[in-house]
Amino acid sequence: MSTIRCTMAQAVVRYLCNQFTIIDDERAPLFPGVFAIFGHGNVTCLSEALEAAREVLPTWRGQNEQSMALAAIGFAKARRRRQIMVAATSIGPGALNMITAAGVAHANRLPILMISGDTFINRRPDPVMQQVEHFGDPTVNVNDAFKAVTRYWDRIVHPEQIISSLPQAVATLLDPADCGPAFLALPQDVQEIAWDYPAAFFEETVHAIPRPRPDRDRLAQALALLRAAKRPLIISGGGVRYSGAEDALGAFAADHGIPVAETIAGKGALTHDHPAHIGPIGIVGSTSANALAAEADVILAVGTRLMDFTTGSWTCFRQDAKFVSVNAARHDATKHRALAVVGDARETLAELDAGMAGWRADAAWTQKGRLEFARWNAMLDGFQKPTNDPVPTYAQVIGVVNAKADDRDLLITAAGGLPGEVMKNWRVKAPHTFDCEFGFSCMGYEIAAGWGAAMADPSRTPIVMVGDGSYMMMNSDIYSTVLSGHKLIVVVCDNGGYAVINRLQNAKGIASFNNLIRDCRVKEPFPVDFAGHAQAMGALTRKVESLADLGQALDWAKGNDRTTVISIVSDAFTWTPGDAWWDVGVPETSANPRVLEAAGAQQQGRRKQRVGV
Repeated sequence: MSTIRCTMAQAVVRYLCNQFTIIDDERAPLFPGVFAIFGHGNVTCLSEALEAAREVLPTWRGQNEQSMALAAIGFAKARRRRQIMVAATSIGPGALNMITAAGVAHANRLPILMISGDTFINRRPDPVMQQVEHFGDPTVNVNDAFKAVTRYWDRIVHPEQIISSLPQAVATLLDPADCGPAFLALPQDVQEIAWDYPAAFFEETVHAIPRPRPDRDRLAQALALLRAAKRPLIISGGGVRYSGAEDALGAFAADHGIPVAETIAGKGALTHDHPAHIGPIGIVGSTSANALAAEADVILAVGTRLMDFTTGSWTCFRQDAKFVSVNAARHDATKHRALAVVGDARETLAELDAGMAGWRADAAWTQKGRLEFARWNAMLDGFQKPTNDPVPTYAQVIGVVNAKADDRDLLITAAGGLPGEVMKNWRVKAPHTFDCEFGFSCMGYEIAAGWGAAMADPSRTPIVMVGDGSYMMMNSDIYSTVLSGHKLIVVVCDNGGYAVINRLQNAKGIASFNNLIRDCRVKEPFPVDFAGHAQAMGALTRKVESLADLGQALDWAKGNDRTTVISIVSDAFTWTPGDAWWDVGVPETSANPRVLEAAGAQQQGRRKQRVGV
């Protein structure tokens, strides 16, 4: 047997360099790059291996381990899970900084390969710097924390183990049903060991994403439910986009006259003006989609896990509504009394389409969807119309940004008030141009993900919309994009703090407290100069005062050769309506009568929830 002698770290890098994938019928690297911050757990062995392979597997230096991993996730999302970035850290705090990003990838079913240094297996130098010791179990260190937020986890305690572990990690990353973060802990002393690896282990491998077909009996049951439906509704989730099922979904809905509502992850599968599209559903949804959801008798949920923001905590639907859930993941399909049809979205829709030949929903129902959506669009026009108010609303700001965006520009946001506002106000011009991370609602995702998305597709410009709260949490990748030459346009909406949480706080009868800067324990509410701050990191910047100035600044930003940051003060108290009810905890007893009133209203809302879900 032919062998190649190299260190374990060198073998990991060599293996990754020889993995490929098929994108649009062309071969491409499965792992096109590495984000890395080196420390004593990975700088002497893994960095040596990466440096030698730098022309094949480029390494990008992050500013923060969490944000570089978020950039890797943004990359994977922009590539629709067809390519995967690696995030590599040292031990201790460097590794733990990635925990939040692992949660983002896990919640959103997105692939990222995380590699962290680890303590010494031989324990000769124990305890090493940055080692967190567990007195009763010396095998445990901080890397064990990743077990809760990864789909695949392994600690390589012998160089030969990567022969079985790496293929399993890759299989997890590519599995449409089990996709999520994979984590490898590489102990420092094992990284350095040379081993005679089989040459076959490093042979080029071309991977194709599997497309599982649905069970015939389940498909027949689904067809029976859909054909009997009087008021069918489709809910399009993120799985539609990852399957590449946008065209199939659009054609299926149009051919059979079934209105399509979209989840947060699913927005962007259809364009805003698609004839079957009726807008976003749920807590950050539209009046149009929520109106039809309240009447629908059969709901075809495609590629969605039906989280509470989609279902209005299960108050958006009739008690007797039937659900058919198409999902590659059995766990996600088998929820909420749904008929689980486990299979790839594109292939399952094709089989459903064939089985539904000649069938169309009642024309009055299809027309109702169009009329409700037309009313919703008229409302959006009103919300976005400029006024003489001194501070613009989110809807007005989004309207200007949306109008200035090119058809293929990618809108990115996450957390705070912006997700709800862009879900309602952003009108998608081309498929796959919308990324709102709300599965984990991670503050700090926005700018980092923009960096990853810019790497994923240099032919378009990511437009990052971020609140002042998220900007303050994580902004250092503005500097990363300036260094690497990946241009973003960043619009910072400054509403003086965590305004949407203040909104929720007030809605449940609680006084504004510790959310808006003015309501915190501060000497005085001091405004941040976001433009000045971003300029210090090398970005081109402009602070604007009006919607007209914002439009001009966006025109200027589009012509710039580097990341451009525009800041604008926005209204903290005006929100676009259309929301469904949301179940949150409200104190059952309080000295505040407004809280007691809110608690009573919350109990009333819970009476509308579907039973047994």
